[in-house]
Amino acid sequence: MTLAQRRARLGVRHHLAARATTVEEAVDGVVALHATDPASVYLSVWSRVRDVSVADVEDALYSRRTLLRILGMRRTVFVTDVATAGSVQAACSYDIAARQRRLLEKQLGTLGHPENVPRPAEWLDEVMASVEKALRARGSATAQQLAEDEPRLRQQLLMAKGKPYESIGNVTSRVLFQLAAEGRLVRGRPRGSWQSTQYHWSPLTDWLESASGSGTGTKSSVAADWPGLSEDEARAALARRWLHAFGPAPVADLRWWTGWTAGQTKKALTAVAPAEVDLDGEPAIALPGDLAPVGDPAPWIALLPALDSTAMGWQSRDWYLGQHRTALFDRSGNIGPTVWSDGRIVGAWAHRPSGEVAVRLLEDIGTEKTAEAESEAARLSAWLGEARVVPKFRTPAEKELAG
Repeated sequence: MTLAQRRARLGVRHHLAARATTVEEAVDGVVALHATDPASVYLSVWSRVRDVSVADVEDALYSRRTLLRILGMRRTVFVTDVATAGSVQAACSYDIAARQRRLLEKQLGTLGHPENVPRPAEWLDEVMASVEKALRARGSATAQQLAEDEPRLRQQLLMAKGKPYESIGNVTSRVLFQLAAEGRLVRGRPRGSWQSTQYHWSPLTDWLESASGSGTGTKSSVAADWPGLSEDEARAALARRWLHAFGPAPVADLRWWTGWTAGQTKKALTAVAPAEVDLDGEPAIALPGDLAPVGDPAPWIALLPALDSTAMGWQSRDWYLGQHRTALFDRSGNIGPTVWSDGRIVGAWAHRPSGEVAVRLLEDIGTEKTAEAESEAARLSAWLGEARVVPKFRTPAEKELAG
């Protein structure tokens, strides 16, 4: 498989060379959108769907509920379609929930402030059940409202005692995180604008029933059977989805993207039975029956936001990142806003306080492509209007360009 073919697949399948027609189609092309930074969801869709609006994305997320925000791969929040979310829950989220549960119990029993919590496992079971009951009574609620209903959410932890960054905080967010990881709660509408990170919470089954049963008078079979797959089945299904969107690629990239162990990755791939592929001398895998060449798309330019799923789809990134890593990533491995040309990163962009979307090319892409990048920047600036986007994780190029 040639480098040119990998780039062609990226452009076509990620809806960057040819735009998708719906929000759902755009999400499907990359399996799931990164949602740790809420703005990334909207800007990732903007990059892939012509003439899309913030309201269109909100409609899919909160009205039709064809998309679901879920804690998944690598303990990261994503937005994906409901069926894929079921695979993510069984393939990734349950493991995360088990690890986080053990950690939270330990913290409650050893870091409690002003006192530790006796029998933390029993205490946590009681509080989580109480929170669920309160949430079902309300239908949806903010973290603050749930803490009013269940005061034990205000139990405090003393973190990093004696260190300069010592802190005391309530367990509210940790308990809600645990409930979400276990597939019991879902993050609904944000409290403020589309860039807010504070959400109204809802019971997941109620949310799914509303999504699939709206207007039919029947309960959702999806909700009743959630997530609908065993963990082994879900890992194989998720591996197939990733291979179609991001393959061919080394096995290590799949393991990194999912956050699986070596054993889990091997078992999933045994079920998938991928084809073996040579990537310029590097062994890789592809989805069986997916080796036919993708036609070369027309030349394209795209402005992708911080943490976009295309940029974060692989651990091995040199083939599309080149020599630009230092400028475009922060120290934790989060990528900032990028400019793409025909399947590779060629620059950065930033949203200035004035409202201008400024572009900086890191290599020469020619007069015509440069003009196209500037045109996309102007289009994005107009689309954002009065909103201002500052990435949650800022990178050297973005900070310098933003001014």
